[in-house]
Amino acid sequence: MPHSVLYDVAGHVATVTLNRPDVLNAGNRELLAGIQEAVELALGDDDVRSVVLTGAGRGFCAGADLAAGPWWPEGLTVGEGVGWILEHWWNPTAMMIRNSAKPTVAAVNGVAAGGGVGLALACDVVVAAESASFVQVFGPQLAVVPDVGSTWHLPRLVGLARARALAMLGDPLDAVTAAEWGLVWECVPDAELSGRARALASRLGALDPAVAAAIPRVLAEGLGASLADQLAREAEVNTELGNGPGFAEGVTAFLERRPPRFRDG
Repeated sequence: MPHSVLYDVAGHVATVTLNRPDVLNAGNRELLAGIQEAVELALGDDDVRSVVLTGAGRGFCAGADLAAGPWWPEGLTVGEGVGWILEHWWNPTAMMIRNSAKPTVAAVNGVAAGGGVGLALACDVVVAAESASFVQVFGPQLAVVPDVGSTWHLPRLVGLARARALAMLGDPLDAVTAAEWGLVWECVPDAELSGRARALASRLGALDPAVAAAIPRVLAEGLGASLADQLAREAEVNTELGNGPGFAEGVTAFLERRPPRFRDG
């Protein structure tokens, strides 16, 4: 595991900490490779039921480490290099988080800027400290469009009018407003962030594993589906889940008037 990413498991929760605090955890090849390795470790560990992604120090992730210089193959133009890094590093990392079979929680401490916003929003649940902010630096500062999924997430979470203004003006969005607008699940005092994120991760990890993986997938599919198609999709997925042990336990627990126990221990 690279030193730029810390990995810890406690109470069935894996915590992945971006660990380049001197540059607000800006992303380079080592950091992105470390995130991928950590997620793979979590997915392969039967003791891990959920994952928390957070940052060390004063920030979550300040986006790409522009000061580190280019790290794309020789012979590419600058634009081709930017596209190559997105295609081979940032986008696969975001998709690995988004497609994780185990629930993910982003604990956003301090600034999330550029690609850091995309990494946070790739998680199933996002909780932000009161000191956190979300900044779309791309357009006004770098003359490129938002990437790492921000153009997909923002309109769906906060609406097109707000998404346009955030992307074109680049104004920081404070955590309180982000929660009010629906960009994140909730905003909590800084001192409570770690504990709250772990508590949420524990609750998500207590879900039946099959349904924990199915809910984010079916919700995402519904964004581009008609109502009729999504009704059919719900029936299809629940036909499969209804034959599983989770549904049987849920019905039994309901009839016995007790909380369901989808996992042992």
